[in-house]
Amino acid sequence: MGGIEEILAVKEMIQGMAREAKLSARQLRTARRSEKDAALDFMAENILARKEEIVKTNAEDVTLARKKGLSPAMIDRLTLDQKTIGSMVAGLREVAALPDPVGEVSGMWKRPNGLQVGQVRIPLGVIGFIYESRPNVTVDAAALCLKSGNAVLLKGGSEAISSNLILNELLAAALRKANLPEKSIQVIPSTDREAVGILLDLDDYVDIIIPRGGEDLIRFVAENSRIPVLKHYKGVCHVYVDEFADVEMARKICFNAKVQRPGVCNAIETMLVHKKVAPLFLPEMIREFSNAGVEIRACEESAKLIPGLKRAEEGDWPAEFLDLILAVRIVENMDEALDHIERYGSNHTEAIVTDNYERSQQFLERVDASVVLVNASTRFNDGFELGLGAEIGINTAKLHAYGPMSLRELTITKFIVFGSGQVRT
Repeated sequence: MGGIEEILAVKEMIQGMAREAKLSARQLRTARRSEKDAALDFMAENILARKEEIVKTNAEDVTLARKKGLSPAMIDRLTLDQKTIGSMVAGLREVAALPDPVGEVSGMWKRPNGLQVGQVRIPLGVIGFIYESRPNVTVDAAALCLKSGNAVLLKGGSEAISSNLILNELLAAALRKANLPEKSIQVIPSTDREAVGILLDLDDYVDIIIPRGGEDLIRFVAENSRIPVLKHYKGVCHVYVDEFADVEMARKICFNAKVQRPGVCNAIETMLVHKKVAPLFLPEMIREFSNAGVEIRACEESAKLIPGLKRAEEGDWPAEFLDLILAVRIVENMDEALDHIERYGSNHTEAIVTDNYERSQQFLERVDASVVLVNASTRFNDGFELGLGAEIGINTAKLHAYGPMSLRELTITKFIVFGSGQVRT
């Protein structure tokens, strides 16, 4: 086939999948919790039963990705091992154990004319989920969408296509066993670059798009979609070490926030340090980072305190490195730290380390981010870690949710009204 014919074939395929998803979503609206939870349990069983095959298939994707020169951070996100599979299974079971938000009535009130008015939580409908690298996200997204009563079209990156397809096979088998519509969860099998654009045009079938990946992907989706988009551009996260910080605690938190997994969106990219604590805190902290292979990009004051550090450039402050690189800045006071976060932050995750209660409360009130922490690592901005179960992403826009998107955030409310013959005059 020629190029145009191939594109038309992909378009026809994705449109057909979207129609199936819309029909499935209609059935899922009334699915009982017991049915959805049974499907999630079957998914966990299927993944465990074929985990060796999953790892082998994923290894083929990883090998091809290395040949194509993908970055170490992307390879890390792509790789499925026994630990990752264990986390996927645990996530499925945790979502199954969570309360079902669908059908929850949030308040009822009576009008003077006798009408009873309330709101009930309902699914969003059909979700288009576009993401890069992480095949474990295929399972996380499927679990959350199913439990919240939504059908989902999953468009992963071409680098993970084999991994995603085998996972989709196992998820579909679980749906059949639970007597739920098999097309509730579908991985788009195309690696064609036009596939994302085709999906973004299907506003007759898809209710919302959730992209998860690099900033370029998010911006492309936001700029080209005819469907509402929940977006997370990037994670430029900070830890501010206050003058009243416990120094040992601060070192532990900052090290974890940068080094534990540097290629994820809730890792810190800049560390801000109050000038009064810097002489005590920074030299040992920098040694720990250097021993772990972290490249420091230091402000002028930091470089004076610790000679030999690479000087930071203006472009380092808004950068999402997703690597063992950390920008460091000494600030005069908390106001300067807050100004820096306001200017360069991405509304993702911000943390303060301090033993001063008033400072902690000011930080919580004044910082605009989806999650703000006191005396804890930024790595906790994660649905699983916050007790929400798995998450489908972290929304840094403010419609219709802010922060980790789990079950509740994948639903919305509609009004319900009970009357006894009232008419409007």
